Amino acid sequence: MKVYRSVDTIPAFDRAVVTIGTFDGVHTGHRLILDQLQQEARRINGETVIITFHPHPRKVVATGQPAIRLINTIDEKIELLDKNGIDHLVIVPFTDAFSQQSPEEYIEQFLVERFHPHTVIIGYDHRFGKDRKGDYKLLEAYSARFGFELKEIPAHLINNNTVSSTRIREALLKGDVDAANELLGYQYFFEGKVVDGNKLGRELGYPTANLEVGSEEKLVPGLGIYAVYVEVDGRKLKGMMSIGVRPTIGGTNRVIEVNIFEFNEDIYGKVMRVWVAKWLRAEEKFDGLEALKEQLGKDKVEALKVL
Repeated sequence: MKVYRSVDTIPAFDRAVVTIGTFDGVHTGHRLILDQLQQEARRINGETVIITFHPHPRKVVATGQPAIRLINTIDEKIELLDKNGIDHLVIVPFTDAFSQQSPEEYIEQFLVERFHPHTVIIGYDHRFGKDRKGDYKLLEAYSARFGFELKEIPAHLINNNTVSSTRIREALLKGDVDAANELLGYQYFFEGKVVDGNKLGRELGYPTANLEVGSEEKLVPGLGIYAVYVEVDGRKLKGMMSIGVRPTIGGTNRVIEVNIFEFNEDIYGKVMRVWVAKWLRAEEKFDGLEALKEQLGKDKVEALKVL
């Protein structure tokens, strides 16, 4: 897959079959749309083109709302779309000026002049242009004028999309990893840099890597203990993760700690990827460190059963 981070760098596509969206999660609902895109491209011997935006449009046009938490960073989205066999991904910088285009300018100066689409596949409820006043009917009128085909993504796929992106976020925040992973079609993952901690895990016999997630927009699952896979230095390993405030020692700030099984190497400063396999239990306050240590032993047994 070829990636373009500006519309100024895109080539002349060969019979471009285009769809537009944020594709946060690249989940099972999205993949139905990608299948439709690829089927159409094969039918006309064309190329698949996805147009997405960065930063997320809500960050620019809905500044008064709570900060958005994304299922994927832009780099993760690129990785997932690449695995789905897309030919071209165009990441359009979403700015205030871009959001101020009229719907007619959006179609003529952005979509048609820049992409010269053979086919546009879009949802019946797709909105675009200033104040989101552009819609499917306007695109339909312009398709005849500019000679591109317009195909509608069926309503049930759109509804699945809306529901699943929202449901995935809600499920992850509740620790319902089973539901989130089923909707995603893969295990939820995130990356973090290994930073210094208080070394308590080492004292208990369960040394942990404390993770600092680089993207402030990246969604971190809810508090609890999880069975996880991790990748560090190109090796995929098993472990368990705690996301919590560590009430047993009077903590108040959220900390992400990963105990990698049968592993005792210096990885400070390295980036670790974590795949969240299953929620094991809620965070608890124990009556002292010995009780906590005993529970960690039970957690490891449960995690190994899962992994």
